[in-house]
Amino acid sequence: MPETPSRPWRTVVLSPHFDDAVFSLAATLAGLPGPTAVVTVYGGAPAPGAPVSWWDATCGFSSPHEAHRARLAEDAAACARLGVDQVVLDHPDGPYASGPELPGLDTFLARLPAGTDVWVPLGSNQPDHENVRLRATRVLAGLGTPPPRVYADLPYTGHLPEWGTESASKALAQSPMCGLAYQDLLRTHHTTVHHHLVPDDAQWAAKRAAAQCYGSQLAPVAADHGNFLSRTGPLRAELVWSLEALEPTC
Repeated sequence: MPETPSRPWRTVVLSPHFDDAVFSLAATLAGLPGPTAVVTVYGGAPAPGAPVSWWDATCGFSSPHEAHRARLAEDAAACARLGVDQVVLDHPDGPYASGPELPGLDTFLARLPAGTDVWVPLGSNQPDHENVRLRATRVLAGLGTPPPRVYADLPYTGHLPEWGTESASKALAQSPMCGLAYQDLLRTHHTTVHHHLVPDDAQWAAKRAAAQCYGSQLAPVAADHGNFLSRTGPLRAELVWSLEALEPTC
């Protein structure tokens, strides 16, 4: 079952998997007025007897349970370094999940106090991430609370050539490579940049140290995303939008 909120967090950031929120927002998270929680949605243990996934095997793990224990510890270390609370919901990761439903997320969101600022991932080229955004947005609307804020999930969105510039949102609205999820979002919501940060050297050093807590993931991610921990790589900027629902058209 999802963890019951232990205190009234000011900001709750939904991270689909262990590492997504930190890769995307570490410099921002470290500077937010707390208390702040990073909530891993697909953080549950795999079912007994499940075979190891291709991704976990690529990361060097012999079993899904070894991977889960290691990644849980990595996430705890990163959250501690950033001064945020670690919360883990009980949905198994994609390869071990039984379907797209996220009942634990529904329950978690319903228990949050009014006024909690909820942030969700955009979902660029990542179905699990997009599922979290769509589900959370729908649940919050049903609760009568404001829409969540949406953060650009990295390193995926960060491959946009205009990433880190003031024209990033406009470029996402036109990009067939990085912008499909953003374009989908624009069909239902008006977006306004809430927060845009290009970390300075000290912020970057802290972000890099937090990202390196996820050591089991770095080599496979680098295989897909190149020098993603480079100062000028896809993690080099952080972007969050506020949403306003569009009026439905007939």
